Amino acid sequence: MPKRHDIKKVLLIGSGPIQIGQAAEFDFSGSQACKSLQEEGVEVVLVNSNPATIMTDPEMAERIYIEPLVPEIVAKIIEKERPDGIIAGIGGQTGLNITSELAEMGVLDKFGVEVLGTSVHAIQETEDRDLFKSAMIRVGEPVPKSRAVDSMEEAKEALAELGLPLIIRPAYTLGGSGGGSAKTEEEFFRIVEMGMKRSRIHQVLIEESLVGWTELEYEVMRDKNDTCITICNMENMDPMGIHTGESIVVTPIQTLTDEEVQILRSAAINIIRALRIEGGCNIQFAAKDGEYRVIEVNPRVSRSSALASRAMG
Repeated sequence: MPKRHDIKKVLLIGSGPIQIGQAAEFDFSGSQACKSLQEEGVEVVLVNSNPATIMTDPEMAERIYIEPLVPEIVAKIIEKERPDGIIAGIGGQTGLNITSELAEMGVLDKFGVEVLGTSVHAIQETEDRDLFKSAMIRVGEPVPKSRAVDSMEEAKEALAELGLPLIIRPAYTLGGSGGGSAKTEEEFFRIVEMGMKRSRIHQVLIEESLVGWTELEYEVMRDKNDTCITICNMENMDPMGIHTGESIVVTPIQTLTDEEVQILRSAAINIIRALRIEGGCNIQFAAKDGEYRVIEVNPRVSRSSALASRAMG
C-alpha cells in the first residue's frame, strides 16, 4: 500500500495515570507508536497526564503536553497544533473515550482532524453494548443472552427476564471498572448502580453468567484493504469470572482441539471484518463443551496486545 504524504503531524493520546493492573502496557505500546511514527517522518504531538512514563521522555515526540486527559483540554491542543490525524487505539480506553467525545463535540470536523485506524463509528459499535450485540447477531456470531439498560427500571425488567446469577458490564470502561458478577438481588442492584455511574453513556449490559467457562483471546489485525491476520491466540489459566487482568495467560491455546482453535480463528476474522476495524484488536471468547460465545472486542491495543508482542516478537 503506498505511503500517505498528507499526514505530516499526528496527535497521540496517552493513557494517563498508571494504576495497579492497568496502563503500564499502554506506555509500552505508546512509546513504540511514537518511534514508528518518527521513523516514517511524521511529527508527533503527544498528550498524557502522567509525566512518569517513557512516552513523555523529550526524545519520544516533537511536542509533549503533560495536561489533564479531558476532551476540553485536548480540544485546545488540537486548536493550537492543528494535527492532520489523531490516533485513538494506543492510549487504552482513555484514548478511545476522548476521541469519541471529541467527535461528538464536533472538534475533529471543525479542525479537519482524521481519525487514523479504526473509525469513530467502529469504536462506538464495539463499545456500545447494544450496538455490539446487534452487530454480532447480524454476522451470526453467538453472544450471551443479554440486555443493555440505562435505568434501574430497565434493570429490574432484565433481572426478571434473565434470572440470577448475572454479569454486569458497563459501556466505555477499562479493566472491568464498575462491573461485576451478581448472585443475589442486593448485589445486582448495587453493581448496576455503580456501573451506570462509571459508564460514560450511563449504560450497562446485563448478561447471562458464563462463570466457569474457559476464557480465550485472539489478537487480530486488519488493514484498509481488508487483509486480516491473527497475531496469536491466548488462553487464560483462570476460567470466566476472574478478570483477565488478574489471570495468568498462556499462548498458544492449550486445552482446545485444533478444530476448535480454527473455528475461533475464523470467528475472530469474521468479527474484525464485520466491525470494520482498521489496525489491531483483541477479541475475547468463552468456550465450553464445543460451544463458544463472543464476550467482547477491544478495538485498540490491550494488555493482551503487549503480551502478544512480547511472545511473538
